[in-house]
Amino acid sequence: MDSDQRLRDAAERLALTMSQGGMQKTTARVMTALLYTEQETMTAADLCERLSISTGAVSTAIKQLAQSGMVERVPAPGSRREHYRFPEGVWARLFSQQNVMLEIMKDAAQEGLDALHGESATAARLREMQDFYGYMEQEMPALIERWRERAGSRA
Repeated sequence: MDSDQRLRDAAERLALTMSQGGMQKTTARVMTALLYTEQETMTAADLCERLSISTGAVSTAIKQLAQSGMVERVPAPGSRREHYRFPEGVWARLFSQQNVMLEIMKDAAQEGLDALHGESATAARLREMQDFYGYMEQEMPALIERWRERAGSRA
């Protein structure tokens, strides 16, 4: 099996994993196509051809991925078509955005605890939830910063 086919297979396996985790299958396929391409950028037509999907499906996927920051539009001098790429540093940015969700989950646990009176199995579970998300909220920024320092040293 040649290396191009192995890369396409790896991209399809990742897309399947992402779709099993809740991402729309076409969106996952577009994301992995941009992640695994050797091209600097891809157009919607490139994605349609590579994935054998419609322009509407590509457009919907690009819109979803752009909203989350996983795809960016880039200028292409001399071209009238939109060009897209998988942005550098996206993983750290995505995890940085998770801090909002960590706080929401910690606060949800507190809201439940505030509604309870006394010790109970529910209170124990909510306290564990609050402790976990509080810990993650506290540790995640430093972890991401260490990653950025490490990634910067390789550049």
